[in-house]
Amino acid sequence: MFFDKKEEAKLLTLTRDDANHPLASYSKLAFELDGFEWPSVEHYYQAMKFDDAEYREQIRNAPHPAEAAKLGKSKKHSRRKDWKKNSVTYMTRATYIKCRSHTDVAQLLLDSGEIEIKNLSQYDYFWGSGRDMRGDNTFGKMLMGVRKKLREEQNQLP
Repeated sequence: MFFDKKEEAKLLTLTRDDANHPLASYSKLAFELDGFEWPSVEHYYQAMKFDDAEYREQIRNAPHPAEAAKLGKSKKHSRRKDWKKNSVTYMTRATYIKCRSHTDVAQLLLDSGEIEIKNLSQYDYFWGSGRDMRGDNTFGKMLMGVRKKLREEQNQLP
């Protein structure tokens, strides 16, 4: 889909798996959560799918977020029963903590103002916009929610 210049200015686009974009879940910006250091949001998100502590540790130690994602798709290990209901919460929590741990990332998100954020994944209609831009864009909506929370916190400072 093509946007005119006016429309483009109101839209921030990225993909979750762009390890070079600081707001992507694949970006290698470590943070501490639940007593462990996580190399990326994707590592945390994929590990939280499983109750098996040893398997979570294997995912946490994956050398790259793409490897963590691959391990997270395992059919050999059973997923948490509450995963579908809580998956967005885990992604949100990790992204928020990443932003709190890396003030430059939080500032990048805050500097985006009120523009819409789209995850331009052609094949993912849940986290992304899908090929026809009719997907749920859950990742983009989650980032906008984190931005709103960071802005509220910023406005409460004396």
